[in-house]
Amino acid sequence: MTIDFTRLGEGDGLLVTPATGQASLAEIDQVGLVELLADAGHLLIRGFPASVEDFNALVQRHSSRTTLDPARTFHGSAAQKVDSGHDPIGLHLENGATPFAPDLLWFHCVKAAGSGSQTTVCDGYRVWEALSESTRQLFTAQPITFARNVPAALWRRLAAFLANDGRTPEDMTVESLYQLANPGSQASFVEINEGGDLRYEYAMYAAHPTKWSSRVAWANSILGPSFNYEAPDIRFADGTRIPDDAVAEYTEVTEKLTEEIAWQDGDIVLIDNSRVMHGRRAITDPDRTILNSQSYAKEKVAA
Repeated sequence: MTIDFTRLGEGDGLLVTPATGQASLAEIDQVGLVELLADAGHLLIRGFPASVEDFNALVQRHSSRTTLDPARTFHGSAAQKVDSGHDPIGLHLENGATPFAPDLLWFHCVKAAGSGSQTTVCDGYRVWEALSESTRQLFTAQPITFARNVPAALWRRLAAFLANDGRTPEDMTVESLYQLANPGSQASFVEINEGGDLRYEYAMYAAHPTKWSSRVAWANSILGPSFNYEAPDIRFADGTRIPDDAVAEYTEVTEKLTEEIAWQDGDIVLIDNSRVMHGRRAITDPDRTILNSQSYAKEKVAA
């Protein structure tokens, strides 16, 4: 069977559709999905009938392992239901304010909304190219830090899932988190009470090379949500706040470059979580179901 590829929006994103007739989602494996993603940044896979089980299987076939949001519920082996209220959600990398960000972010539309609820995407390559030289220098001079408190039940559930070695959430320690964080992460974890709640601080550059390229992307969670969690304290590593003029500039640039995905039943979206930020418009029709999955790619793709 032939698969068609069509430019999606104004950037590098691709729409992936069957050329003719009925097609199985398994046939997507023939196109080198992760290789396509390395070039496109995000893919909209449309027209391939997909059950929740099909979606879970697709994620598993292209992932070395999956991770989770400990505040969400599972639907199958890899998918979780997106439950983040009805308000708009700002641009962010999935788990980008933590040292546990996945390589791949997947969405599956089980039932599309009749209005609103569009997922937004913004390519960090395009943002970096559009920022002024002074703002670029600001964000290359030092990392930004995210700091917040996390309840014991949530971080222990995440640690037990990532460890995947038979230990329960109650078995997890702060040392477990250090061992399970993404390699090279600059993070600290400190228990703040006898119940095991902790405060963490995570440092990352707001602009950085991506997983599959040395090209710099302004891709981070500075504008992101905190629906199920305490809002993080965000500042530069030296403790200073991001200047108002820089905030105004990157807000204007990202808004200008943000594109929308208007969901149809059965759609699947795959995002390079090191490059493309995502968010959501306000939900005006709550009778919709979107699942997501977070995973690590099986193998690296040459730049």
